[in-house]
Parts: sequence; C-alpha cells; structure tokens
Amino acid sequence: MNRFGVALCASLMLAGAAQAEQVGEVGVDWVGNDIEIEALHDPEVDGVTCHIAYFDRSVIDRLSNGNWFEDPSNSSIACRQTGPIVIRDIDLGKGGEEVFKQGRSLLFKQLVINRIYDHPNKTLIYLAHTREITQGSAKMSMSTVPLYGQDVVWENGAPD
Repeated sequence: MNRFGVALCASLMLAGAAQAEQVGEVGVDWVGNDIEIEALHDPEVDGVTCHIAYFDRSVIDRLSNGNWFEDPSNSSIACRQTGPIVIRDIDLGKGGEEVFKQGRSLLFKQLVINRIYDHPNKTLIYLAHTREITQGSAKMSMSTVPLYGQDVVWENGAPD
C-alpha cells in the first residue's frame, strides 16, 4: 500500500468507520498501478463479509497525468454469508445506512458502501458508490445477501 493509502487508513481509524483489511493486490501495468482487494466485515451484521476491489494509482501515473490527489471512482463489491448471521441495530429505512467509507481524493471524493434491508425479499443489499461534493458519480456496484431460509438472529427482534 502506498503512503497515500496508509494516510487514508489512518483517517478511517480516527473516523470510527468499519475497517477493511487488504487481502489482495494485482498489478495491472508497468507504471505500478494496482487493483486493491479488501475484505470488509459489516459492523452491525456478523457473518457477512464484503470484498471490495478498486483501482490504486501509482506515483508514476499521478506524475504523468498531473492529477496528484485523486483515484478513479470505479469499484466493485461482492458480499456473501461467511458465518452465522447475527443482526444488531440496523437502519431499516429505504435509504439504509453507511457502513464503510474511504477517501479517494485528498478532500472531496469518498468510496462509500451503504447497507439497505429489503424487507419484502428478506435480503441485505450492499451498494458501493462514490460520493463527491460537486458531482456525484454514476459508477456503482451492488451485491446482495439473501436471508430467506437462513437461521438469522435479530438481536432487537426481527422486523414485522
């Protein structure tokens, strides 16, 4: 992980957001650009792991393109049940809640993952997208974890 990535991880720890751990890194070209792969455990849902992939620009790429402070908005997410599911206090509203965020530029762009509960279909939805102050990005990725037929423990009682 480059120094920029280390600084982002440090700011994540201070913000109290869910932590992701790097589980893979694939080099994509000769200038040192990489695809980072991280595992994220939902802080309010035990037994669900999301794997996030995103592009990490190298110093050489930053120098040659002149855009020092920003990584691309592209990302991909896949979430699966990886153990017994225990759901604590989650937001059941249509907007769901943010479970992870990571800076993709010095100040104004963040990779965000929201969890939404689809009650009629008994499914957890995880949406990865980029939040920007002036322009939103249409680049997004989504993954679902069906709860139907699973032995799910709702600590605060299952929703009606």
